[in-house]
Amino acid sequence: MGFSLRRVQRVARWLAVALTLAVPLALWIGGAQPFAVGLVPAPWDKLAHMAVYAVLSCAIGFASGRRGVSAMVIGFTGALLVGALDEASQMRLPGRSADIDDLVADAVGAALGTTVLAVRIRLREWVASHTAQ
Repeated sequence: MGFSLRRVQRVARWLAVALTLAVPLALWIGGAQPFAVGLVPAPWDKLAHMAVYAVLSCAIGFASGRRGVSAMVIGFTGALLVGALDEASQMRLPGRSADIDDLVADAVGAALGTTVLAVRIRLREWVASHTAQ
């Protein structure tokens, strides 16, 4: 069982799938708990939103198994959908409220994560073009 790039990529994809499932579950289950009210104070909550949704968009895009623009679109759209569902679910929770500013922070985070995906894609293309020579 030696080191191989294919094995590393397979493990990374499974980790991305795990994150793609774990993050929304943590948001919806953990966010419904009483301790979640005011867990991260303003304005730091917006930074937390951006960080979580950047990771989520990268994970979704990578887990999709797609390449190029389609991975980026899937990652961004998936993260934004999770953000919208999360904000909608907060409308029915005591002490929580849906906030357009949170959704904007989610979208900014998803865009940052999509940018990371784009850099990864360009880097992979560059490496492939320089190793083929």
